[in-house]
Amino acid sequence: MKLKQGERKFLEMAIRTAEENMADGGGPFGAVIVRDGKVVACSGNRVVPGHDPTAHAEVMAIRMAAAAAGTHDLSDCVIYASCEPCPMCLGAIYWAGIRRVVYASDRYRAAAAGFNDNHIYQELSLENSERTIAMVRSLTGEGNRIFRLWEDLPDKVPY
Repeated sequence: MKLKQGERKFLEMAIRTAEENMADGGGPFGAVIVRDGKVVACSGNRVVPGHDPTAHAEVMAIRMAAAAAGTHDLSDCVIYASCEPCPMCLGAIYWAGIRRVVYASDRYRAAAAGFNDNHIYQELSLENSERTIAMVRSLTGEGNRIFRLWEDLPDKVPY
């Protein structure tokens, strides 16, 4: 799939953000979120400076865009990333409703630079009992009760 007209500048901005982010102690990743041709959020990866393993560029930009828009629904946005989103970021992109991701480098180049998330992709395809992280299920009835309460909640906002 090719870039649409005008998208190049946003992808270049994501790459520039990644470069600037490294100069500020962050990782080599940048993300830009655009709505109707206008930048609504831009962030680099802040994992190390923020001591936050979830502070990836895409997640940070999604948080900023959602806060600015006052909604969790970013389905009218496009995200531009300096690199193919990792599994966590891709999950966040799906949860935000974003329907288009434009990226420069890919997960294989990121892995060569020391950011290998292939094991996460592999783990996600396994049954819980086969994962390297112990998955322990307990208090099932109580946990399921919460979902029954949610299902009966009259003014809930689905997401």
